[in-house]
Amino acid sequence: MAQTIRRGGKAVRKVAAASGTRRKVYAARRQTGSVIDQIMQWMPFSEETLHRIAMAAILGGAAVLAWIVASMAGVPQLAEAEMAYFAARSGFEVKRVEVRGVNRMNELKIYEQVLGQRDQAMPRLDIAALRDELLQLSWVKDARVSRQLPDTLVVDVIERSPHAVLRRDGKLTLIDETGHPLEAVSPAKAKGLLVLAGNKAEARVPELVRLLDAAPALRPQVAEAEWIGNRRWNLTFKTRQVLALPEGEAKSASALVTFARMDGVDRLLGGKVASFDMRSADRIYMRVPGRAEAVTAAARADSAAKAQAAAAKTAAARSAVASAAPAKASGAKVGQD
Repeated sequence: MAQTIRRGGKAVRKVAAASGTRRKVYAARRQTGSVIDQIMQWMPFSEETLHRIAMAAILGGAAVLAWIVASMAGVPQLAEAEMAYFAARSGFEVKRVEVRGVNRMNELKIYEQVLGQRDQAMPRLDIAALRDELLQLSWVKDARVSRQLPDTLVVDVIERSPHAVLRRDGKLTLIDETGHPLEAVSPAKAKGLLVLAGNKAEARVPELVRLLDAAPALRPQVAEAEWIGNRRWNLTFKTRQVLALPEGEAKSASALVTFARMDGVDRLLGGKVASFDMRSADRIYMRVPGRAEAVTAAARADSAAKAQAAAAKTAAARSAVASAAPAKASGAKVGQD
């Protein structure tokens, strides 16, 4: 019987190579599986929990993507507008405004800022933006805006306190204890307040407050304070007497305390001295109006008196000499006879 020989079959080497590849793949799968198993054993949760976390991450990503698409399409804005319209139809819109804490400032300025929010639905009211607008008002130190449902907007204001008056270019401006400008005032309204002058004096108000606090007894007597050359203070008292202080916060405070002590002993304020200069550390210079003229006049009067006395003495001597001459002449005549 004839035997059929098939050609083209796999060679022995190819078969061996394929068998080796299968063994390597199987070993790699076993090794990878063992590594994943070890990682799963190290994790504090089970494989089912890990699967849930993965599903939650996938769903969260899908939700974020859906929100982005909806935002680009304007769906949230449309929903907000519909909700605001529904709230307004239900009576939740601004109809009344209540302002609290206003004592000094013009209350109408606050209403001008707030009344623009009337007839606006409560959900669409931007409380933070309205508060920022109120803080731009010169008298407002702080403000709180709140909703009082269904239709009232409440504004609580903390006002700034007037501390002094800034004089510049012939105009008076009211400022607080930080130097913040409040409003322009007339001289009548500025009466009784400390008047500041000098370049950038308003920026030195906290420093001036500390300086005057060093001598509390003199503080009520100070009417004006002038910042000189961006270096030091000149204080003018209610008696219109001027005190020139040295440079430096510590030195000026020490000089003011020394002046207060001297005033307590010798009553300098209200006297004849027009100005006191304490810029030198070891001495004080005083200027008295008309003092130089008085000294000059006294010196002239003294010189005139001395000259008059000398003239009188000279005249008396001459008179004595004249009276002695005839007596000598008569004695000589008698001798000749």
